[in-house]
Amino acid sequence: MTEPRVPFNRAYTTGFEIDYMSEAIRETRLSGNGPFSERCSRWLEQRTGARRAFMTHSATGALEMATLLAGISPGDEVIMPSFTFTSTANAVVLRGGTPVFVDIRPDTLNLDEQLVEDALTAHTRAIMPVHYAGVPCAMDTILGVARDYDLVVIEDAAQALGSTYRGRAAGGLGDLGAISFHETKNVMCGEGGALLLNDGRLVERAEIAHEKGTDRRRFFRGEVDKYTWIDVGSSFVLSELNAAFLWAQLEHADEIQQLRRRAWELYHEALAPLEESERLRRPVVPSDCEHNAHLYHVLLAGDVDRAAFLTTLALHDVDAVFHYIPLHTSPAGVRFGRAAGSLPVTDTVARRLVRLPLWAGLDEHHVDRVVDALSTALGLTGRPQRAPLL
Repeated sequence: MTEPRVPFNRAYTTGFEIDYMSEAIRETRLSGNGPFSERCSRWLEQRTGARRAFMTHSATGALEMATLLAGISPGDEVIMPSFTFTSTANAVVLRGGTPVFVDIRPDTLNLDEQLVEDALTAHTRAIMPVHYAGVPCAMDTILGVARDYDLVVIEDAAQALGSTYRGRAAGGLGDLGAISFHETKNVMCGEGGALLLNDGRLVERAEIAHEKGTDRRRFFRGEVDKYTWIDVGSSFVLSELNAAFLWAQLEHADEIQQLRRRAWELYHEALAPLEESERLRRPVVPSDCEHNAHLYHVLLAGDVDRAAFLTTLALHDVDAVFHYIPLHTSPAGVRFGRAAGSLPVTDTVARRLVRLPLWAGLDEHHVDRVVDALSTALGLTGRPQRAPLL
């Protein structure tokens, strides 16, 4: 009997999602900012230390709300990596700002903090570090530059819920932080996100922006006798049905984290011999970071044909994928942004990176199949046997 494919992602459910969604339907609280949204917000505040957490329809929405609150306007520049998803840059462009793309570090694949200061101009308004693969950036250096030049720090922590940098939660380090609950994330609700506010001065305006520019929240608290249009805002709110689904996930976030970390560690041990062969490189996690096992990636040796490599994996029923096309080389990136010098690490990583299947419940058998397929794709045989993890 042929074994099924090893999918790149398999959504994990706890068994309580439908119960909570049914509860929301019975209570006829569906449009957002209801009891389940409140529970999710309080959970995020407790776990990240954020002053306030606003549930949003996506991390994209959270980033767009963040740039609005940060006051990004035409002519402003925002420092970010080119090796990121389009939402990071779109949030700036939608406010009339200019993304300024900076190279990444060769180890963590995060924004190279040593290059940030040289990329600043008189027009720089903010820095947007992206915690790639759930491994936090070197935030102390980035925050130091921001303090020295009076810049806003917006963390794109879409992949990093549960990660920490020097004991502090990712997303809770800058002025604002964006979290994703997309189906591919560790905890998810199909589509969803959150904006973390760490600057208390932004809370009042955030409430207004979150509710389409109105003082609707003040109305529901009985502080005004009617609500009206106060400021610029948009439809950022997360549906209460999605929040109910998400609450079931957040209640079991530690369990999900353990399952993913187990899968990540299985990969990391099993791939050590292939790294010794110098045909690939495993992920690097600095000692001052605790990552959330969001994804497992490898960097292929420079002479490996990645397209052929992925084809071989597919023929062995393993779904693996590459990742970002660098924004500075994309049509929109050229049109709306600019690169701060050459970005050689970004260009190289984008050509060589492969993401392996990783999801809660991926076990030793799956990992063996993936690693065997990798060995075949790299032309290696006689893979050393892996000792079982304790």
